[in-house]
Amino acid sequence: MKISYNWLKQFIKTDWTSEQTSELLTDLGLEVEVVEKYQSIKGGLEGVVVGHVLTCEKHPDADRLKVTTVNIGQEAPVQIVCGAANVAAGQKVPVATIGTVLFDKDGAEFTIKKGKIRGQESHGMICAEDELGLGTGHDGIMVLDADLVPGTPAAEVFKIANDEVFEIGLTPNRADAMSHFGTARDLRAGMLQRGVNIELITPSVSNFRVDMRTLKIDVNVEEPTLAPRYCGVTISGITVQESPAWLQDRLKAIGLTPKNNIVDVTNYVLHELGQPLHAFDAAKINGKVIVKTLPEGTKFVTLDDVERTLHKEDLMICDEKGPLCIAGVFGGKKSGVTEGTTSIFLESAYFDAVSIRKTAKRHQLNTDASFRFERGIDPTITEYALKRAALLIQEVAGGKITSDVVEVFPKKVEDFSVLLNFSHVYKIIGQEIPKDTIKKILVSLDIKVNSVSDSGLGLTIPAYRVDVQREIDVIEEILRVYGYNNINFSKKFNATVANSPRTEDYKVQNVIASQLNSQGFHEMMANSLTTAAYTKLSASLKEEHNVTMLNPLSSDLSTMRQSLLFSGLEAVSYNINRKNADLKLFEFGKSYHKYLNGYEEHKHLTLLISGNRNKESWTHPQKSTDFFLLKGYVKGVLARLGIDKISNAPVQSDIFSEGTAICYNNDTLVEMGVVKKSIIKHFGIKQDVYYADFNWDLILKIITGKIKYTEIPKYPEVRRDLALLIDQSTTYERIFNLAKQTEKSLLKDINLFDVYEGNKLPEGKKSYALSFTIQDNTKTLTDAQIDKIMSKLQQTFETELGATLR
Repeated sequence: MKISYNWLKQFIKTDWTSEQTSELLTDLGLEVEVVEKYQSIKGGLEGVVVGHVLTCEKHPDADRLKVTTVNIGQEAPVQIVCGAANVAAGQKVPVATIGTVLFDKDGAEFTIKKGKIRGQESHGMICAEDELGLGTGHDGIMVLDADLVPGTPAAEVFKIANDEVFEIGLTPNRADAMSHFGTARDLRAGMLQRGVNIELITPSVSNFRVDMRTLKIDVNVEEPTLAPRYCGVTISGITVQESPAWLQDRLKAIGLTPKNNIVDVTNYVLHELGQPLHAFDAAKINGKVIVKTLPEGTKFVTLDDVERTLHKEDLMICDEKGPLCIAGVFGGKKSGVTEGTTSIFLESAYFDAVSIRKTAKRHQLNTDASFRFERGIDPTITEYALKRAALLIQEVAGGKITSDVVEVFPKKVEDFSVLLNFSHVYKIIGQEIPKDTIKKILVSLDIKVNSVSDSGLGLTIPAYRVDVQREIDVIEEILRVYGYNNINFSKKFNATVANSPRTEDYKVQNVIASQLNSQGFHEMMANSLTTAAYTKLSASLKEEHNVTMLNPLSSDLSTMRQSLLFSGLEAVSYNINRKNADLKLFEFGKSYHKYLNGYEEHKHLTLLISGNRNKESWTHPQKSTDFFLLKGYVKGVLARLGIDKISNAPVQSDIFSEGTAICYNNDTLVEMGVVKKSIIKHFGIKQDVYYADFNWDLILKIITGKIKYTEIPKYPEVRRDLALLIDQSTTYERIFNLAKQTEKSLLKDINLFDVYEGNKLPEGKKSYALSFTIQDNTKTLTDAQIDKIMSKLQQTFETELGATLR
């Protein structure tokens, strides 16, 4: 939000510098991000003075040039070579002196330097109006009033406006400060707290009067809940033209482009008082004005020549034949003010904030009016702002007020009541503020003190302070005006030691995140909002389970995600498109689901790997990531968490073309596998993507706060190998489980280190080379014990699997 300091000082007469004012505004919560200088003419005509042409003679070596001597208010006149046909002795002209910086029509600067033109010295430039930025004419030099004194700065002659503009980073809750008047109101409260007693000046509307009652337009509000207050008045006999310079300068200073005097006045009052207004061409209104909604699908052309399809909940300003304007958002093409307009119907209204926000988002329109309406404006100034605008229109466009103010205000917008407890104020702020100071601050913020007791205050909050409805909001107001910098800090150091378990969520997350980081993973954090269309990519995700936003920012951010996969694939696609195709990503996040009995959130840890597992090197050939690499990372996470009593099961989700599930006591702990081609194709990904989804809520239930440890064995372990010839259908998992069942106490580890399938083997057979690690934690094993164990294993494999030794 931009605030003009000159404009602000119309409400508060202060001699403070812009630096002092911006510092106070920032302390009050209206953070001034930058202060920019504004000049109605770029450069401010600095260095340009009035000159008196004393002599003017033809250049000896150029037919179209003239050599002049000019008095510019210095001791001696200067010689200037000029190419304008209309230059003559005796004229008063604008002269850009040596060192002056001027700007061309494209905004590029150039500096006036001493030089020679065809052998004649030239000490400046006699200027045309386009060279000074005062117009577009370039037929000749400007000839000024003959009464001007040589040496007078041109900035004084042309009354160049100079201003300073505050760029304020306004937070969404501060709807009351979205105007110069609102900012001045806050500034006054801050100055009063600092001992500067200053009056807040408001524009007078006492001169408003009805000149004649010749053009009355009735108003019918059919949706009073959406338009609680509506005012209008007609003005006839106006002339639509350019606005006067002062009005244009006000708007230009805050970054607005002037259009015509009627539109400029409505924009002026909008930024002055925070009340949006709209002017209709009265000749284009058929019958009375009706505020209502229209049937779904109604077509309407707005001021930008775009035909829009209306929603059944869009509030519209209509006449008896059809729509004229989208209420509080955007005007209509057919009812707008043009150069031929001679009479207007001026509207000032208070619309429901939620309704305006929904309409603006629905049609993707973000106007100055909707920006204010959807945050909440002051319902008490609707008529006052209308009269203020009407008087300004009469000032800049002529005309007469030709109707009484028509007002529809069936039910007053109530103020808020709050009870303030002094002890709560002291507790929240951490310092005791005098009660008189608290009351003084509240009164300066237009908060009415209804009752006073030893324990607190009964307050009435004005309706325009939509962000102050609770006691804690009032305390925040007291603190920001009192000044955060005025709160003392205790020199005593206090520390608190919390007795939190080792298995608290964030601690476990940090442990696993550190492990994954050390393995080359990067943590990602995706938006929980996504598009509802992703549910169509998987049959296991149901559209009816989507949690949808009531006021979505866009269709792409309208739904809470049911799965972390799709936001992860967005990140994979983003990286691949930027030549970063070798990826290891993990994310801690939640999924959101709607069921018949309510809403549910589920916490997840997800892993995504794709591309090559290692960088290209002459020492190590590149190898692509695969399912077994992902499985190793998953097993590593579970091992770090101490979860070992697990089993494998078929994967249930249809997002995988191949995959498996890891279960704990019949509950699915992890699902992992290769993401389907049809899904990754949707994201433009052409390489395989491997995905693992941990049920983090279940993990937190499984792990406990107890530390379990096993003493390192003192006795050596023994390795023995077997090469088994087995059927093609026999899996390593079957061998592993049989070995564990056969020798439960001394068999510590089993490893498959070679698989052979070739022509030299019988048909339907394959060869597995396995190693078995045997260890007794209480003594050294003898050869007899080891041979006995291996014989038992071999016999089991032969009996159960039909295996033979190679």
